[in-house]
Amino acid sequence: MQNMNERAADVLNELTQFVNDRIEGYKTAAQDTRDPAHKAYYNELVQQSQQFSNELNSTLSRIGGETQRDTTMKGKLYRGWMDVKSGITGKDEKAIIESNLYGEEWAQKAYNDALEHRAELPQEVVQMVEKQKQASIATCEHLKQMKTTVD
Repeated sequence: MQNMNERAADVLNELTQFVNDRIEGYKTAAQDTRDPAHKAYYNELVQQSQQFSNELNSTLSRIGGETQRDTTMKGKLYRGWMDVKSGITGKDEKAIIESNLYGEEWAQKAYNDALEHRAELPQEVVQMVEKQKQASIATCEHLKQMKTTVD
């Protein structure tokens, strides 16, 4: 049976890959959008995601895990599909927002999966994951509002 630090390292390792997907997704959105306000927001989310990744990696190092710079295979495939789709449909603002919403819903699932193991995780890890999940929920709400203002 795994000890608490090994279990926490596994959970954080997987979660960090999802956060790294988030970084790549918002970098792409910032490049693709033609709306200056959206570009600024996506760049803020890149910064936020980099901070989250740094927090997760710092905790991974502290508990004896290896830092994680990679993204998930599913994220790589999704970004590839989105590149093809935007090549066909153009870089439509609504489509960019919808793909970001999809990514945030996916991130929340990753946070929920991590929190299913809360009893096996140090309290500081649970608090960090909860804080990041709340930020993802707020981002989702903001993206939904942005979607309503795009024709």
